[in-house]
Amino acid sequence: MRRSSAAFTLVELLVVIAIIAIVAGLIFAGLRSARAGAAASKCLGNLRFLAEANGRYAVEHDGQYCPAQERSNNVRWHGARESTDAKFDPTLGPLAPYLGRDGRLKECPSFQEFVSGKDSFENGSGGYGYNAVYIGGTPRDKWNGERMANIARPERTLMFADTALAREDGLQEYPFAEPYQWVAPNGRLAGPLAPSVHFRHGGKANVVWCDGHATAESPGRLGSGKNLYGGDEGKHSLGWVGPEAENGWWNPRRTTAE
Repeated sequence: MRRSSAAFTLVELLVVIAIIAIVAGLIFAGLRSARAGAAASKCLGNLRFLAEANGRYAVEHDGQYCPAQERSNNVRWHGARESTDAKFDPTLGPLAPYLGRDGRLKECPSFQEFVSGKDSFENGSGGYGYNAVYIGGTPRDKWNGERMANIARPERTLMFADTALAREDGLQEYPFAEPYQWVAPNGRLAGPLAPSVHFRHGGKANVVWCDGHATAESPGRLGSGKNLYGGDEGKHSLGWVGPEAENGWWNPRRTTAE
């Protein structure tokens, strides 16, 4: 009788290696998915905190939300510069007293994975953008925030969202969530805007609404082609959420049914 060999054959060894590789790949994909999910959840928490800070600001300012910018062009909702030539400081913004000990916005944990441009537009917004057209200002008065009492449907009016700006040298930070169209002082829609809502969480963008709850939203429409800065909007998953009519979820005074 011949004694059986305890050694692996080459075929058996290759099968074992293939199985190990498949299992390792599944584990890696699972860990990556778990990390992405945790980052998206933290981002939602950051947005809820940001909306809460803006709500506290409004309570202490006669019911009026934080302005997105000031006429001097030196102050934005997320920071300020002491003069036109000074460096922008994200701890000097009007929301700073409501943002905790360091007075800075928390950054979306996924945002830096996508940033590739050299210079962002006034760093410090954390990868988030404000609804400057309708909440951080109004069509008639872009220098003062909207009043809480004028938001008919706060649960479906966008306050902040994941945002970014596509430029020729890559993706950069951008502090405004732009609606589908810009708005004339008389309230009429007056032409398309370049999109800035960034769908960076598995094809979705996180949004916080004026009632303070935050959700992950799929694109209503994605941008296409290049913007004025030479950035490819479609390549970087920039677009808008919700319906387009009357600027949809941006506009607290819309009359069109969803």
